[in-house]
Amino acid sequence: MPDGEKRKRDAPDAPLPGDASAPEDAQAQQDPQDPELTDAARRRRRAQFLRELHEAKALRDRVQPRRARAARMRQAMRMRTFRW
Repeated sequence: MPDGEKRKRDAPDAPLPGDASAPEDAQAQQDPQDPELTDAARRRRRAQFLRELHEAKALRDRVQPRRARAARMRQAMRMRTFRW
């Protein structure tokens, strides 16, 4: 690579995942006085987060079956010893 040339991953043009200039965040910032808009945007972001979290947990369970089985066994033991 010649001197002074930037790598593609170092380019500042790519938006960061948490960047406030992302289009979905722009909708929530249009009118901060409108509670319905901000609540709807918050619920939409939360639903997206929960979907991604569930997907990540399912992936982890698939790639680490021994750990997932141990976690299920620990949860079952906790539920057996739980007193109402």
